[in-house]
Parts: sequence; structure tokens; C-alpha cells
Amino acid sequence: MGDKEMQDVRGMLRIGMIGMDNSRIVHFARLCNDASDPHHLPGARIVAGWPGEPSPDFPMSALRVDGYVSQLRDRYGVMITGSIAEVAAQCDAWMLESVDGRVHEALFEEMLPYRKPIFVDKPFALSSAAASRMIRRAEACGTRFMSCSALRYADALTQAIREREAEPVKGADCYGPLQLEPTQPGYFWYGIHTTEMLFRALGPRCVSLRALRAEDHDVVVGVWDDGRIGTIRGNRAGNEAFGGTLHRSTDSEAFQIAETDRPYLASLLEAALRFFGGGETIEPMETLAIVRFLEAANESIRDGKTVRLF
Repeated sequence: MGDKEMQDVRGMLRIGMIGMDNSRIVHFARLCNDASDPHHLPGARIVAGWPGEPSPDFPMSALRVDGYVSQLRDRYGVMITGSIAEVAAQCDAWMLESVDGRVHEALFEEMLPYRKPIFVDKPFALSSAAASRMIRRAEACGTRFMSCSALRYADALTQAIREREAEPVKGADCYGPLQLEPTQPGYFWYGIHTTEMLFRALGPRCVSLRALRAEDHDVVVGVWDDGRIGTIRGNRAGNEAFGGTLHRSTDSEAFQIAETDRPYLASLLEAALRFFGGGETIEPMETLAIVRFLEAANESIRDGKTVRLF
């Protein structure tokens, strides 16, 4: 890092990146490091990153990492290092951004002993067993973490929940694209986005679900411990819109996440920066519940049955 970059980070939160095969890292670097961006978030800078090892059986990982590394280094002044330890020496907080959820547990475990707050991009883990191990190890190390999909913080959803916050949400239906990726089992690839929206609306206490699959669409119906019902609908027929409906006692309110809104990655990064600064996070047990929901939906598709989550 040159003299100018050193001056730029004085007094700022320094963020490190672990894993550089994810398109989100370019957006995050622009939002933090480019003051001319209309959604620029001041007060933090991505200063260093370690590319990690791309997954050879996952083209989105294997074929993109070099291009993303070049953009972060050449356009946004990010120092590219050779190890997690070298990133740790440069940062105050970090983001685990590897696109392949299979590698998250090992990388997370290596990051924990530095006791710097960690944001783990989706999916946190690809099984509830792995998620439970990761949570226990974080607690043992005393390291704070946060993990979610960016859709949890989409402005349209936040506004729909907050504008009538005093009136409880009695149920919710969320929809979005549901592409499938062989290396990320079933719902863990894109189903996590609609699931995060649903849990933001209804909370973490889903106790059972049933999933149904047709050629172009999936529907998952979840039942919460207080009797509320929430659904996600996944679309593989080309419609990539996200949105949903919140049901209250007096009426139902639809919301749609439009391209004209502030980018939901900006909303996510803003939430992560608050967390890095000591602010609120997503409780680990909610993160575990979301992983279990996705896992149970896969089980329901496989077995054709209603599945208890816990």
C-alpha cells in the first residue's frame, strides 16, 4: 500500500477480504473505496485481501477469481496478499467472501483466533451440523460474526416492515429466482435469498415445512411455533424479480425490490459496517435456523414429506 492509500485509511475502519471469487467483492470495494459512487459509504475502506483457492469444479469460482483480483488491486487499491495472516495484519474487521459455501467452515476457523469481527457472506454453511460447529468455535474464541443474504436488508422490505411496526406481521409470502447450482445443495444457492426475507419478516422460530417442486417453480410452506405460516416461491422460468407480501390483521401489503431502489448490496454493507462498529448483529441461533430451513427444504424435496426443523 502506497503513501496515498496509507493516508486515505487513517481514522477509517480497515476491512480485509478473504476469498476473491465472488462478484460482490467488486461492488463492496466500489461502495467503500470510491468516493464518487452515488451510494458510497464513508468511514471504511477495503485495504487487503487474500484470493484463496478457487474451486475447480465450480466455474463461477474457478473462472472469475483472476478478473476480480485485478479489479480490486488496480482499480480500488486493495493490497493482494498471500495468506489469511497477512490480511489480519492489515485489517480491523473482515469479510469472508468465498462464493463456495463448502470452504467456509475451514476458512472461518482459521480467521477466528484473530478475534476480529467477521461478516460471512451467504451461505454461512451448507449443513446445520457445520453451522453448529462454526457457532460453537466462534463462541469459544470470543469472536463476533454476522452472516446473511443481502436481500434481508433490501430497502423495500425494510420499509414494509417498519412503516407499520406496531402492527404484527401475521404471515408472509416471498418470491425470487431459484437457480440451482450442483456444488451448493438445492436451496443453499438461491433459495437463501427468499428465506432471509421470510425470516426477517417472521423471525427465526419456524418449526416445520413442506417443499414442492415443479419444472419451473418451487414452493416451500413453513409453519412457525405460534401458528403463523410463511412461504417462499422460487422461479426458474426467467423472472428474476424479488418481492413478497406481508399479511397483517387488517390487510396485506405487497412489496417489490426494484432496480431503481438503492442497491441491496449497499444496504447490506451498511448493516455490516454497523456490526463491525459494535452495533447489532443477527443472532447466531437465527443464522443456524436459516441453515436448517434450507437443509429441511432439501430433505422435503428428496423425501416428499413434511420435515420438522428441530
